[in-house]
This record gives sequence, C-alpha cells and structure tokens, in this order.
Amino acid sequence: MPITPATAANGSPQESTDEPILLELVDEDGKTIGTAEKLSAHQAPGRLHRAFSVFLFDERGRLLLQQRALAKYHSPGVWSNTCCGHPYPGESPFAAAARRTYEELGVSPSLMAEAGTVRYNHPDPHSGLVEQEFNHLFVGMVQSSLRPDPLEVAETAFVTASELAVRHEQGPFSAWFMTVLDAARPAVRELTGPAAGW
Repeated sequence: MPITPATAANGSPQESTDEPILLELVDEDGKTIGTAEKLSAHQAPGRLHRAFSVFLFDERGRLLLQQRALAKYHSPGVWSNTCCGHPYPGESPFAAAARRTYEELGVSPSLMAEAGTVRYNHPDPHSGLVEQEFNHLFVGMVQSSLRPDPLEVAETAFVTASELAVRHEQGPFSAWFMTVLDAARPAVRELTGPAAGW
C-alpha cells in the first residue's frame, strides 16, 4: 500500500463562485463519463458518481468521527467517518480528500494512503436523496489540533473500535458509514496494528 504525505490545496475554482457544484459521473468501472450538478446527482434514483471517504486515526488507534452539521441538506446531524465528499471534475480523489479534510476539520492528514474503492447504492430515508457512489477510500493519521468548520461539522469524537460499536447501536449514523468502513478495514488494520481491534 503506497504511503505518501498529504497536503491540502488552498482553495478551488468552484468555492468562490455562485456556479453550481459539479460532480463526475462514472460507469461501473469508475471511468468518468460526464458531469452532473451535485443535488441532481443525489435525487432518486440517483446517478453513479465519484466520491471519497477518509478515515483518520490518532496515535492511540482511535478513529476520528464527525457529526455532520445540522444545516447540511443531506444527512444533517448524523455521525459519519472523518470526512467524505466528491472530487471536482478533473480533481484526483486523493487531492480532494486532503482538501476537504482541511476545509471541514482544519487539519491536513499525515501518512494518508489509498484503501481501495467501493460501489454502493444507499437511499437516505429522511431526505429521500440517494447515494449512488463509486467511492475512493483513504486512511491516515491526524497529528494536529482540530479546527472544525461549524457550517460543516457539529461535533467530533475519537473512538475505539468497541466505543464505535456502542455508538453505532445508539445512532444515528450516515447510511453509507458501515459500507465504507467495512471496505476500508484491511487498510485500517495495516495502519493501526492488531492491538487497535479494527
């Protein structure tokens, strides 16, 4: 598994404009076939698009969770993995993952590495939106203090594997959370070691 330091890009072309945010539409093999506006891609039945999910851990092997801000239009107030989102058209998933982690949590991941891909179709029962995603997974470390953006993140928590199991039973978590975590587990175990229990 290749390990490289991650650096967050400063800004992006779509951040400072009123233009709609575009996502990359992909085929079942993850090949780009076009673009779509973000909200329309998530409206039922959903259109398969590129996404990423990040799992960052502290030195004790605890996973950093975030509770999505209540003002978000999709899955507000639920707990989920460290960071998730969508690359801009033409942006690499690795660069997008580093960028959004910095934008949402104020930290740049260290030792971030690819952890495979997973394809899923998860309707969100509360919003009616659909996650039809070809998701690129990343694992890494967080080694600096968090500075969450309150417009993106309501709360954060570092949890052990056993603490996560209890929290997940109590809910609510994002519809995609367990799918992406299970797909990333081999890389998570490689990063954190057997003692962490992932």
